[in-house]
Amino acid sequence: MKGVPLEATLRARRDEGRKSLVPYVTGGLREDWPQLLLAMADRGADAIEVGLPFSDPMMDGPTIQEASRLALERGTNTGTVLAELRGLDVPVPLVVMTYCNLVFRAGTKRFAAELAAAGVTGAIVPDLPLEESEEWEADAAAEGVETVLLAAPVTPAARLDLICRRSHGFVYGVNLMGVTGARANLALSSAVLAQRLKAVTTKPVLMGFGISGPDQAVEATRFSDGVVVASALMRAAIDGATPEQVGELVGAIRAAIDEGRA
Repeated sequence: MKGVPLEATLRARRDEGRKSLVPYVTGGLREDWPQLLLAMADRGADAIEVGLPFSDPMMDGPTIQEASRLALERGTNTGTVLAELRGLDVPVPLVVMTYCNLVFRAGTKRFAAELAAAGVTGAIVPDLPLEESEEWEADAAAEGVETVLLAAPVTPAARLDLICRRSHGFVYGVNLMGVTGARANLALSSAVLAQRLKAVTTKPVLMGFGISGPDQAVEATRFSDGVVVASALMRAAIDGATPEQVGELVGAIRAAIDEGRA
């Protein structure tokens, strides 16, 4: 199964003058989680981040941790998530978010090949240090899987430049220091980091962590090329929102970004 290229898609959106929206779904959260994914694609997602459930998701806040726990309790694992993805026809790029234990347990070459076979064209491994990621990056690239790297508000200039050169698909700017999760207000560090990243790379720059709704998404795109929205959507899904209702939330963020209103 051949997936949709990630960086080329997001660059094309930017060239069209459009900001990118990348919603997140935890694989296996519910029996109908593939319908959540398809509803997101139908309502304006430019790519979709799929979280692989993990027992110790240290980068994730309470909502994504709960989603991961619920998925694991259903018997979900990497294999079941990728098997379901193989059966879907998704018109946008798929980006897996996972942890290095899962990557190295399978082996970097095998893991990359399994992602590619499921139509995944991007991967985020936030706990894999830059100094130790070259083997994974090379094996992923050989399978057409682009490794997305994260940059934090406190990242020094030299390291920021290295992250931008090594990252593929997009550069993921972390709005704040801390774990994922919706916040009442967007961190002031978001705009500063976005501008720092845009000054040193031509790759798409997307901001994430702490974006809870349309207004914050618009604010985060003032100086970036797009946003990643996770916890707010998974909170709705955990609380029982239907795929159509989750799709409406994505559609509302899409409309707000396109209108450029705050």
